[in-house]
Amino acid sequence: MTATLAPPAAARRPRLRAHAAPAGFLLPFLVPFTLFTLVPVGFAFWQSLHATRRSGGTFGRTESVFAGLDQYARVLSAPYFADSMLRVAAFAVVQIPVMLALATGLALLLDSAAARLRSFFRLVYFVPYGIPGVVAALMWAFLYDPRLSPIVHLLHSIGIDAAFLTPAGVLWSIGNVVTWTYTGYNMLVLYSALQAVPRDVCEAAKVDGAGQWAIALRIKLPMILPALVLTTVFSLIGTFQLFTEPQVFRQISTSVSSTFTPNLAAYSLTAGDRYGEAAAMSVLLASATFVLSFAFLRLTTRRQGRP
Repeated sequence: MTATLAPPAAARRPRLRAHAAPAGFLLPFLVPFTLFTLVPVGFAFWQSLHATRRSGGTFGRTESVFAGLDQYARVLSAPYFADSMLRVAAFAVVQIPVMLALATGLALLLDSAAARLRSFFRLVYFVPYGIPGVVAALMWAFLYDPRLSPIVHLLHSIGIDAAFLTPAGVLWSIGNVVTWTYTGYNMLVLYSALQAVPRDVCEAAKVDGAGQWAIALRIKLPMILPALVLTTVFSLIGTFQLFTEPQVFRQISTSVSSTFTPNLAAYSLTAGDRYGEAAAMSVLLASATFVLSFAFLRLTTRRQGRP
Protein backbone atom coordinates (compact mmCIF):
# COMPACT_ATOMS: atom_id res chain seq x y z
CA MET A 1 0.00 0.00 0.00
CA THR A 2 1.44 3.31 -1.03
CA ALA A 3 0.56 6.62 0.59
CA THR A 4 -0.35 9.63 -1.62
CA LEU A 5 1.81 12.57 -0.80
CA ALA A 6 0.22 16.05 -0.78
CA PRO A 7 1.87 18.52 -3.19
CA PRO A 8 4.20 20.92 -1.49
CA ALA A 9 2.99 24.41 -0.64
CA ALA A 10 5.33 25.95 -3.22
CA ALA A 11 3.66 23.85 -5.99
CA ARG A 12 0.14 24.81 -4.85
CA ARG A 13 0.81 28.57 -5.01
CA PRO A 14 0.95 28.91 -8.87
CA ARG A 15 -2.26 26.84 -9.13
CA LEU A 16 -3.95 29.13 -6.60
CA ARG A 17 -2.76 32.20 -8.51
CA ALA A 18 -4.13 30.71 -11.76
CA HIS A 19 -7.60 30.44 -10.20
CA ALA A 20 -7.44 33.77 -8.40
CA ALA A 21 -6.60 35.80 -11.51
CA PRO A 22 -9.87 35.07 -13.42
CA ALA A 23 -11.88 35.58 -10.23
CA GLY A 24 -10.21 38.96 -9.74
CA PHE A 25 -11.13 40.03 -13.28
CA LEU A 26 -14.73 38.81 -12.88
CA LEU A 27 -15.29 40.43 -9.48
CA PRO A 28 -15.99 44.00 -10.76
CA PHE A 29 -18.77 42.53 -12.90
CA LEU A 30 -20.13 39.93 -10.49
CA VAL A 31 -20.59 42.24 -7.48
CA PRO A 32 -22.86 44.86 -9.16
CA PHE A 33 -24.58 42.12 -11.22
CA THR A 34 -25.48 40.30 -8.02
CA LEU A 35 -26.50 43.43 -6.10
CA PHE A 36 -28.48 45.16 -8.84
CA THR A 37 -29.82 42.24 -10.92
CA LEU A 38 -29.93 38.90 -9.10
CA VAL A 39 -31.01 40.28 -5.71
CA PRO A 40 -33.88 42.44 -7.11
CA VAL A 41 -35.07 39.59 -9.35
CA GLY A 42 -34.95 37.17 -6.41
CA PHE A 43 -36.84 39.64 -4.20
CA ALA A 44 -39.47 40.16 -6.92
CA PHE A 45 -39.95 36.38 -7.20
CA TRP A 46 -40.27 36.06 -3.41
CA GLN A 47 -42.78 38.90 -3.33
CA SER A 48 -44.78 37.36 -6.20
CA LEU A 49 -45.48 34.38 -3.93
CA HIS A 50 -47.07 36.63 -1.28
CA ALA A 51 -50.23 38.70 -1.09
CA THR A 52 -51.09 41.79 0.93
CA ARG A 53 -54.06 41.45 3.27
CA ARG A 54 -55.66 44.40 5.02
CA SER A 55 -57.64 44.30 8.23
CA GLY A 56 -59.52 47.12 9.94
CA GLY A 57 -60.84 48.98 6.88
CA THR A 58 -59.13 51.31 4.43
CA PHE A 59 -56.68 52.71 6.97
CA GLY A 60 -56.26 49.41 8.82
CA ARG A 61 -53.21 47.21 9.26
CA THR A 62 -51.70 45.35 6.29
CA GLU A 63 -49.76 42.12 6.37
CA SER A 64 -47.99 39.97 3.79
CA VAL A 65 -49.14 36.34 3.65
CA PHE A 66 -47.90 33.42 1.56
CA ALA A 67 -50.18 32.89 -1.44
CA GLY A 68 -48.26 30.39 -3.58
CA LEU A 69 -48.95 30.82 -7.28
CA ASP A 70 -52.26 32.65 -6.79
CA GLN A 71 -50.79 35.96 -7.99
CA TYR A 72 -49.59 34.33 -11.22
CA ALA A 73 -53.02 32.78 -11.82
CA ARG A 74 -54.66 36.17 -11.21
CA VAL A 75 -52.33 37.98 -13.63
CA LEU A 76 -52.61 35.32 -16.36
CA SER A 77 -56.41 35.36 -16.18
CA ALA A 78 -56.64 39.18 -16.28
CA PRO A 79 -57.59 40.60 -19.72
CA TYR A 80 -55.10 43.48 -19.39
CA PHE A 81 -52.14 41.07 -19.32
CA ALA A 82 -52.82 39.49 -22.73
CA ASP A 83 -53.88 42.84 -24.23
CA SER A 84 -50.74 44.68 -23.11
CA MET A 85 -48.42 41.83 -24.18
CA LEU A 86 -50.03 41.63 -27.64
CA ARG A 87 -49.81 45.42 -27.96
CA VAL A 88 -46.05 45.53 -27.32
CA ALA A 89 -45.56 42.45 -29.54
CA ALA A 90 -47.28 44.27 -32.43
CA PHE A 91 -45.18 47.34 -31.60
CA ALA A 92 -41.98 45.24 -31.78
CA VAL A 93 -42.92 43.63 -35.11
CA VAL A 94 -43.41 47.02 -36.78
CA GLN A 95 -41.17 49.50 -34.96
CA ILE A 96 -37.93 47.48 -34.59
CA PRO A 97 -37.51 46.67 -38.33
CA VAL A 98 -38.28 50.28 -39.29
CA MET A 99 -35.81 51.68 -36.76
CA LEU A 100 -33.01 49.24 -37.65
CA ALA A 101 -33.55 49.77 -41.38
CA LEU A 102 -33.12 53.53 -40.86
CA ALA A 103 -30.08 53.00 -38.60
CA THR A 104 -28.47 50.64 -41.12
CA GLY A 105 -29.11 53.04 -44.00
CA LEU A 106 -27.59 55.97 -42.10
CA ALA A 107 -24.57 53.89 -41.05
CA LEU A 108 -23.96 52.76 -44.65
CA LEU A 109 -24.28 56.34 -45.90
CA LEU A 110 -21.73 57.58 -43.36
CA ASP A 111 -19.39 54.71 -44.26
CA SER A 112 -19.61 55.30 -48.02
CA ALA A 113 -16.69 56.81 -49.88
CA ALA A 114 -18.79 59.81 -50.93
CA ALA A 115 -19.70 60.80 -47.35
CA ARG A 116 -18.55 64.21 -46.09
CA LEU A 117 -18.64 65.75 -42.58
CA ARG A 118 -18.85 62.30 -40.96
CA SER A 119 -18.13 63.54 -37.41
CA PHE A 120 -20.80 66.25 -37.66
CA PHE A 121 -23.51 63.91 -38.91
CA ARG A 122 -22.59 61.21 -36.36
CA LEU A 123 -23.20 63.79 -33.63
CA VAL A 124 -26.44 65.04 -35.23
CA TYR A 125 -27.88 61.51 -35.49
CA PHE A 126 -26.83 60.65 -31.93
CA VAL A 127 -28.18 63.81 -30.23
CA PRO A 128 -31.79 62.49 -29.77
CA TYR A 129 -30.43 59.59 -27.68
CA GLY A 130 -28.80 62.11 -25.31
CA ILE A 131 -32.14 63.79 -24.58
CA PRO A 132 -33.87 62.32 -21.49
CA GLY A 133 -36.83 60.11 -22.37
CA VAL A 134 -39.35 62.21 -20.42
CA VAL A 135 -38.23 65.41 -22.18
CA ALA A 136 -38.40 63.76 -25.61
CA ALA A 137 -41.86 62.36 -24.89
CA LEU A 138 -43.12 65.77 -23.65
CA MET A 139 -41.73 67.51 -26.74
CA TRP A 140 -43.47 65.07 -29.10
CA ALA A 141 -46.66 65.17 -27.01
CA PHE A 142 -46.92 68.92 -27.67
CA LEU A 143 -46.36 68.29 -31.38
CA TYR A 144 -49.14 65.66 -31.40
CA ASP A 145 -51.65 67.62 -29.29
CA PRO A 146 -54.32 69.07 -31.67
CA ARG A 147 -54.80 72.09 -29.36
CA LEU A 148 -51.12 73.15 -29.50
CA SER A 149 -49.36 71.49 -32.41
CA PRO A 150 -48.41 73.62 -35.45
CA ILE A 151 -47.96 70.38 -37.41
CA VAL A 152 -51.56 69.31 -36.81
CA HIS A 153 -52.81 72.80 -37.78
CA LEU A 154 -50.69 72.75 -40.94
CA LEU A 155 -51.96 69.31 -41.95
CA HIS A 156 -55.57 70.39 -41.29
CA SER A 157 -55.07 73.48 -43.46
CA ILE A 158 -54.16 71.28 -46.45
CA GLY A 159 -57.05 68.91 -45.83
CA ILE A 160 -55.29 66.09 -43.95
CA ASP A 161 -57.05 64.94 -40.78
CA ALA A 162 -54.07 64.13 -38.55
CA ALA A 163 -55.16 62.32 -35.40
CA PHE A 164 -52.01 61.23 -33.59
CA LEU A 165 -53.61 60.55 -30.22
CA THR A 166 -56.63 58.43 -31.16
CA PRO A 167 -56.89 54.80 -29.95
CA ALA A 168 -55.83 53.61 -33.40
CA GLY A 169 -52.92 56.01 -33.78
CA VAL A 170 -51.39 56.57 -30.35
CA LEU A 171 -49.33 53.35 -30.35
CA TRP A 172 -47.64 54.35 -33.62
CA SER A 173 -47.18 57.93 -32.38
CA ILE A 174 -45.24 56.43 -29.46
CA GLY A 175 -43.36 54.27 -31.98
CA ASN A 176 -42.29 57.44 -33.80
CA VAL A 177 -40.85 58.86 -30.55
CA VAL A 178 -38.95 55.64 -29.82
CA THR A 179 -37.63 55.49 -33.39
CA TRP A 180 -36.51 59.13 -33.25
CA THR A 181 -34.72 58.52 -29.93
CA TYR A 182 -32.91 55.24 -30.63
CA THR A 183 -32.11 55.27 -34.37
CA GLY A 184 -28.94 57.29 -33.77
CA TYR A 185 -27.77 54.98 -30.99
CA ASN A 186 -28.21 51.88 -33.17
CA MET A 187 -26.63 53.69 -36.10
CA LEU A 188 -23.51 54.29 -34.00
CA VAL A 189 -23.25 50.57 -33.09
CA LEU A 190 -23.62 49.55 -36.75
CA TYR A 191 -21.22 52.25 -37.96
CA SER A 192 -18.60 50.98 -35.47
CA ALA A 193 -19.07 47.45 -36.88
CA LEU A 194 -18.62 48.81 -40.42
CA GLN A 195 -15.23 50.24 -39.43
CA ALA A 196 -14.04 46.65 -38.84
CA VAL A 197 -14.88 45.56 -42.42
CA PRO A 198 -11.52 45.06 -44.22
CA ARG A 199 -11.05 47.88 -46.74
CA ASP A 200 -9.02 45.66 -49.07
CA VAL A 201 -12.10 43.43 -49.57
CA CYS A 202 -14.15 46.46 -50.67
CA GLU A 203 -11.31 47.65 -52.90
CA ALA A 204 -11.05 44.21 -54.52
CA ALA A 205 -14.82 44.25 -55.17
CA LYS A 206 -14.47 47.70 -56.77
CA VAL A 207 -11.70 46.43 -59.05
CA ASP A 208 -14.02 43.58 -60.09
CA GLY A 209 -16.65 46.15 -61.11
CA ALA A 210 -18.95 46.13 -58.06
CA GLY A 211 -20.73 49.41 -57.32
CA GLN A 212 -21.38 50.97 -53.90
CA TRP A 213 -24.85 49.37 -53.71
CA ALA A 214 -23.49 45.87 -54.44
CA ILE A 215 -20.64 46.32 -51.96
CA ALA A 216 -23.10 47.39 -49.27
CA LEU A 217 -25.50 44.50 -49.89
CA ARG A 218 -23.06 41.65 -50.56
CA ILE A 219 -20.03 42.55 -48.43
CA LYS A 220 -20.79 45.06 -45.70
CA LEU A 221 -24.22 43.86 -44.54
CA PRO A 222 -23.22 40.17 -44.17
CA MET A 223 -20.12 41.23 -42.22
CA ILE A 224 -22.05 43.38 -39.73
CA LEU A 225 -24.76 40.75 -39.19
CA PRO A 226 -23.64 40.04 -35.57
CA ALA A 227 -24.02 43.76 -34.77
CA LEU A 228 -27.49 43.75 -36.33
CA VAL A 229 -28.46 40.75 -34.19
CA LEU A 230 -27.14 42.53 -31.08
CA THR A 231 -29.13 45.72 -31.79
CA THR A 232 -32.26 43.64 -32.50
CA VAL A 233 -31.98 41.85 -29.15
CA PHE A 234 -31.41 45.15 -27.30
CA SER A 235 -34.41 46.68 -29.10
CA LEU A 236 -36.58 43.66 -28.27
CA ILE A 237 -35.71 43.94 -24.58
CA GLY A 238 -36.34 47.70 -24.62
CA THR A 239 -39.72 47.29 -26.31
CA PHE A 240 -41.06 45.04 -23.58
CA GLN A 241 -39.89 47.63 -21.03
CA LEU A 242 -41.86 50.44 -22.71
CA PHE A 243 -42.96 52.80 -19.94
CA THR A 244 -41.86 56.45 -20.12
CA GLU A 245 -43.52 57.42 -23.40
CA PRO A 246 -46.95 55.86 -22.59
CA GLN A 247 -46.82 57.36 -19.08
CA VAL A 248 -46.27 60.87 -20.50
CA PHE A 249 -48.83 60.44 -23.28
CA ARG A 250 -51.37 59.31 -20.70
CA GLN A 251 -51.48 62.87 -19.38
CA ILE A 252 -52.72 64.28 -22.70
CA SER A 253 -54.69 61.40 -24.23
CA THR A 254 -57.45 59.15 -22.93
CA SER A 255 -56.37 56.52 -25.47
CA VAL A 256 -53.55 55.40 -23.16
CA SER A 257 -54.94 53.40 -20.26
CA SER A 258 -53.18 52.50 -17.02
CA THR A 259 -52.57 49.00 -18.46
CA PHE A 260 -51.44 50.11 -21.94
CA THR A 261 -48.09 48.26 -21.66
CA PRO A 262 -47.02 45.49 -19.24
CA ASN A 263 -44.65 47.83 -17.38
CA LEU A 264 -47.36 50.48 -17.02
CA ALA A 265 -49.78 47.83 -15.75
CA ALA A 266 -47.26 46.63 -13.14
CA TYR A 267 -46.71 50.23 -12.01
CA SER A 268 -50.46 50.78 -11.69
CA LEU A 269 -50.79 47.64 -9.57
CA THR A 270 -48.17 48.90 -7.12
CA ALA A 271 -50.09 52.19 -6.85
CA GLY A 272 -53.06 50.12 -5.64
CA ASP A 273 -51.00 48.28 -2.99
CA ARG A 274 -51.16 45.07 -5.07
CA TYR A 275 -47.44 44.44 -4.77
CA GLY A 276 -47.64 40.64 -5.10
CA GLU A 277 -49.61 40.88 -8.35
CA ALA A 278 -47.22 43.52 -9.69
CA ALA A 279 -44.24 41.32 -8.81
CA ALA A 280 -45.84 38.31 -10.54
CA MET A 281 -46.42 40.41 -13.64
CA SER A 282 -42.80 41.61 -13.56
CA VAL A 283 -41.50 38.03 -13.30
CA LEU A 284 -43.73 36.90 -16.19
CA LEU A 285 -42.62 39.88 -18.29
CA ALA A 286 -38.93 39.20 -17.58
CA SER A 287 -39.40 35.50 -18.44
CA ALA A 288 -41.17 36.32 -21.73
CA THR A 289 -38.44 38.80 -22.68
CA PHE A 290 -35.70 36.27 -21.88
CA VAL A 291 -37.40 33.48 -23.87
CA LEU A 292 -37.97 35.70 -26.92
CA SER A 293 -34.41 37.08 -26.87
CA PHE A 294 -32.90 33.61 -26.44
CA ALA A 295 -35.09 32.15 -29.22
CA PHE A 296 -34.08 34.97 -31.58
CA LEU A 297 -30.39 34.45 -30.80
CA ARG A 298 -30.67 30.67 -31.37
CA LEU A 299 -32.51 31.22 -34.65
CA THR A 300 -29.95 33.68 -36.00
CA THR A 301 -26.91 31.62 -34.91
CA ARG A 302 -28.35 28.52 -36.60
CA ARG A 303 -28.93 30.43 -39.82
CA GLN A 304 -25.32 31.58 -39.71
CA GLY A 305 -24.26 27.92 -39.39
CA ARG A 306 -22.89 28.29 -35.87
CA PRO A 307 -23.67 25.68 -33.14
